[in-house]
Amino acid sequence: MANKADLLEAWGGHLAEGRRRSPHTVRAYVATAGRLLESLGESDWHRLAALDAGALRGHLASRRQDGIGNVSAARELSALKAFLVFAREKAGVVQASAPRVKGPRVKKGLPRPVTPDEAVGLAEGVQDDASEPWIGARDRAVLLLLYGAGLRIAEALSLTGAALPLGETLMVTGKGGKQRVVPLLPKVRDAVMDYLAKSPWPVERDHALFRGAKGGPLSQGMVQKAVARARIWLGLPASATPHALRHSFATHLLGAGADLRSLQELLGHASLGSTQIYTKVDSATLLEVYRNAHPRERD
Repeated sequence: MANKADLLEAWGGHLAEGRRRSPHTVRAYVATAGRLLESLGESDWHRLAALDAGALRGHLASRRQDGIGNVSAARELSALKAFLVFAREKAGVVQASAPRVKGPRVKKGLPRPVTPDEAVGLAEGVQDDASEPWIGARDRAVLLLLYGAGLRIAEALSLTGAALPLGETLMVTGKGGKQRVVPLLPKVRDAVMDYLAKSPWPVERDHALFRGAKGGPLSQGMVQKAVARARIWLGLPASATPHALRHSFATHLLGAGADLRSLQELLGHASLGSTQIYTKVDSATLLEVYRNAHPRERD
């Protein structure tokens, strides 16, 4: 019979070598599995494979009594399901699947722009959680284009090798084939070049700049999944999506004094009315700050 340490070592090795997860993810998933083993007193793959939904719910209930919130509980449930699938595979279960347990409902806050630190943290989070270094560099570059240059995700993914070499500006083709020029910050440019240096795929003038794992054009869904994983680890709200980074770009520029006409050009909006929504977003942010900070509001 294997002991607890053997099981956790096998699980960590599977994550690091088989799944190519980041060290941060491996540590978190192994710690979560360790708590389950400690709670149930199990150290055998076959016993773990026999765990049902009731046992998993009981463990999660005890974790809730320890004080973890909905976001942490949802994260732990995801990690435990993956661990139990691995346990069932080790026990020889054919077509192993996890116990069917519904996660806690994570309350969605009102859509709001992420802070500059959250935007950069999200970009670095997807890089840290990626299965391979070049994929992490790729996802980070895409997110920095959304936040640093205000691109739509479709616009970033439609860039081809023809955009190179990168300079201080970037020509972007938006909705309806309308082209616009956006400034390219050094940090954003460096992120794209870092990705290209690490990518195993050649740069081709007429081919997508951002490639998927098999060399085809990167899909929006893959970027959205990477962001969804990273924001859980970072404790960010469900509103922290790739599109929220573009909203944050606009809101932060407006808050820094940019005029609506300039913002309209940078975002590629056909009408000024589309851009004026950001005045409402900024007003909502100011109202939230007022309510949290004004002494009469806190009485």
